[in-house]
Amino acid sequence: MRPRQSRRRGTLTVTAATLVTLCAAQTLTAAASASAAPVAERAAVSAHSHSHSATASAVTAAQDRAARDIARSLGDAAWSARLRTDALKSSEVSVTERASGQLKSQLAAADQDIAEAKGLDTKTGPLLRLRLGDRSMRSALSAGTAPWVAAAVSDDDVTSVTAYDSQGRAHRLDARKAPTRPVYVVDVDSSKALAAGLDVLREELVKEGVQSAAPATVNTAASAAPKAAAATDGYWTTKITAVELSDDEEPWIKGAAEIYTLVSGFGQDGKVRVDPVDMPYLDYEGTVYRPNQILVNWSNYKYNLADAVMMEEDGSTNYRDLAKAIAAVLLTITDQGTYIPLVNAILDAIPNDWWTDDPDYVDSWYTLARNNNGTYYGARGNGWMTVEPYFVQQF
Repeated sequence: MRPRQSRRRGTLTVTAATLVTLCAAQTLTAAASASAAPVAERAAVSAHSHSHSATASAVTAAQDRAARDIARSLGDAAWSARLRTDALKSSEVSVTERASGQLKSQLAAADQDIAEAKGLDTKTGPLLRLRLGDRSMRSALSAGTAPWVAAAVSDDDVTSVTAYDSQGRAHRLDARKAPTRPVYVVDVDSSKALAAGLDVLREELVKEGVQSAAPATVNTAASAAPKAAAATDGYWTTKITAVELSDDEEPWIKGAAEIYTLVSGFGQDGKVRVDPVDMPYLDYEGTVYRPNQILVNWSNYKYNLADAVMMEEDGSTNYRDLAKAIAAVLLTITDQGTYIPLVNAILDAIPNDWWTDDPDYVDSWYTLARNNNGTYYGARGNGWMTVEPYFVQQF
């Protein structure tokens, strides 16, 4: 497991001025296409909004139930000592796998409820994890102070959280100031959930009629490909060589989120396609990452332009429903013989309640071009990234 700190729900953007300028005709065409969506398809998006709320409620309820069950289990001195050791030794503990007896059954049931709510396959495995709420709590936990247990929250604006003691009693805590008493936080393993969820998203998009490719490799070769390489020897991509996210204050209890990007454009057949890209390395604010990650595979696209919508997963996404909502809107857009930006259409497919929190729309790239090369600062000043054309040779 990789170490984690309190993470920002950041925004990473690319300055529109550095990208290809949209012409008015394209914007009008896109708007006309989006407004032409049939009533039934708009109803599907509306239904997805309700589904998202239900998913969030189901995940939250399962986490809270698990927190109460774990808190009560701490009355067992031997188990409590083992869990304390694990929490001090590792930043994350797969608590379902560590538990036994009745607690294991209770946590397994919560895991199943979470997987079903998120539209994930049962083969995903246990999703619940446990971590110490803040590094400042390590001394008290090491000294033997009895910890409380709380479920993670995904809302940036929450002011208080509920923690449970070994008697099952509830205690209200300030969400902005970490308590002196150690608190175990129970949340969803977002890395595992997102990886499984993007697989589901790709499969469901294809079922709905929207093409979607397998994920690109994160760590590509660092050297540039020979410029003389023929197009038949491989394909051109846009690669992220460096990226940094900015600071953003969060509640101490909030779980680490995961970033992914929906790259969209018109496929070689002229039909809309969406390619999800996982960005699992974006863990800490104020840290420069050099992932050498392929963001766009241009061999999948008819035009040398594509859009990207960056999202953040906080545990409440039902990926099957998300795929259906996106497909319902994008399938109404047809190739007009010139590039049409798709960002607004994808944003229209996202339910209103996603604009506040779990999961979040982060930001967008409008009309990324194949020849983009350099460092681009976010339009809202919350991050930057360096991209370059990269030729992938095939042998």
